[in-house]
Amino acid sequence: MSQPVSPLPERGPTGRRTKGTLSSATAKRVERPAPLRQVVYDALAELIINRTLEPGQHLVEADLAEYLGVSRQPVREALQRLQSEGWVDLRPAQGAFVHMPTDEEADQLLSVRTVLEAHSARLAADRAGDEDVERLWELQKTGLEALAADDTEGLVAANAALHAFITELSGNTVLAEMIGMVDRRVRWYYTPIARPRSHDAWHEHEELIKAIAAGDTTAAERIMNQHTERTRQAFHERPKED
Repeated sequence: MSQPVSPLPERGPTGRRTKGTLSSATAKRVERPAPLRQVVYDALAELIINRTLEPGQHLVEADLAEYLGVSRQPVREALQRLQSEGWVDLRPAQGAFVHMPTDEEADQLLSVRTVLEAHSARLAADRAGDEDVERLWELQKTGLEALAADDTEGLVAANAALHAFITELSGNTVLAEMIGMVDRRVRWYYTPIARPRSHDAWHEHEELIKAIAAGDTTAAERIMNQHTERTRQAFHERPKED
């Protein structure tokens, strides 16, 4: 029997109304001895990326602190950092809100991603060995299993893992750093389209793996370019958020 969902209280300790659901399954009681401010930042960023905390949602320090099991100070510090990185908007006299991504922001990021990942795929096709290709098929299987289970979070994670491994195979550390800089935000944009895009995306992954296995650098670059461009188009065609 599935566990009941434990929503964020309709009114938190501050008495202010909250929005959205933080389920017990996704609760992330932070662990020490990692630097607390970093752990709290990572936890909040992940809740934003997987859209447990939704775009436009009001973020109340006291409620977040209670949820994470920490004091309000590291939450306040994390919100400041998230604001500086574009994840959170701090509004005078209103508080903190999850940033509402614009189509222009998504277009800029996903266009850059297309260029970086197409080059990554080309390099991977030139370097991948038999064991590497076997690993790619294992990641593909994980994605197909998530697809069969209609598991959105699993699809996003599997997609990120496969793309990350192709980046690793490229052998270009500068390229890997640049792709890593946009990875979190790509996952944020990908989450709302993971399910409608999934069947086509994983078929495209299959064709990409075949090109890498064959050492066909031109085909790998072309397929990745088309794959990431279709993801960009799918984001623009998605049903708009309220």
